Amino acid sequence: MTATRMPVTDLTARFTGEVHRIVVGQDETVRLALIALLLSGHVLIEGVPGTAKTLLARTIARLIGGTFKRIQFTPDLMPSDVVGTTVFEIATSAFRIRRGPIFANVVLVDEVNRAPAKTQSALLEAMEERQVTLEGEALPLPDPFLVLATQNPVEYEGTYPLPEAELDRFLFKAVVRYPEPDQERAILRAHDRRVPVADIAVLEPLPSGTLAAAREEADAVTIADAVLDYIARIVETTRTSPDVLLGASPRAGVHLMRAAKAAAAIDGRDFVTPDDVKALALPALRHRVVLKAEAEIEGLDADAAIRRVLARLDVPR
Repeated sequence: MTATRMPVTDLTARFTGEVHRIVVGQDETVRLALIALLLSGHVLIEGVPGTAKTLLARTIARLIGGTFKRIQFTPDLMPSDVVGTTVFEIATSAFRIRRGPIFANVVLVDEVNRAPAKTQSALLEAMEERQVTLEGEALPLPDPFLVLATQNPVEYEGTYPLPEAELDRFLFKAVVRYPEPDQERAILRAHDRRVPVADIAVLEPLPSGTLAAAREEADAVTIADAVLDYIARIVETTRTSPDVLLGASPRAGVHLMRAAKAAAAIDGRDFVTPDDVKALALPALRHRVVLKAEAEIEGLDADAAIRRVLARLDVPR
């Protein structure tokens, strides 16, 4: 099948425009989700309940012409509830693989930190390997495959903190905050007229092959040695920062570089600028650094620590 050639800038305009027909605000999260789609990455979304995270995931699935599944993570959730299992069929006297909800193009994992480690590890294989192993058989996941995992920033009772190895698999961590007053009014008006989720069905999916062509364009973006060095220095400085106990991994640097290339393509450029890197440093690194206890006592969070790192470094011209 020949990929449909739509410039990434046109794809971005259509994608964001259509999403905002359904979802009010959340500009940064929408942009990060698009970059994740271009890079076959995944996004961890931190936000309080009721901020349209499920609505956003459903809308994205519709726009890419894909399937959507939602998995509510709970303490009693088993790996088989995520990836599937084998069942014995009496009629055929044979075992049949019953695929789990992970086999979808867009998977919303709600409250990912409420499931135990064994279930989280099943999700981890799917995210990293883009496949699931059932009864020794490797089953590929659909393409595109995007995991949007949510966690509540306030309620930690009964949760299992995500291990650093799993957090490192997420391309971005997006923070969804309460809407601005004008956005709040727009949300109320939208629900006064209709239920927004009902409007998702009228959205026209992107032409087949559009995403694949956009990925090629993003891959073709060039990055100068000076900007590569800037990314390396950012990652290295997180490891030596006096505020940080555990710095960013080499994978973090790779993700930041690739994300900057995709952002450049989205903005209509075939080269990466230092501003592309700086703009994505927080969402790409905030979930990959662990602060020292003294820094937390001082009132710092991961974003503040990363901003300090960026402030220490000279930006290439």
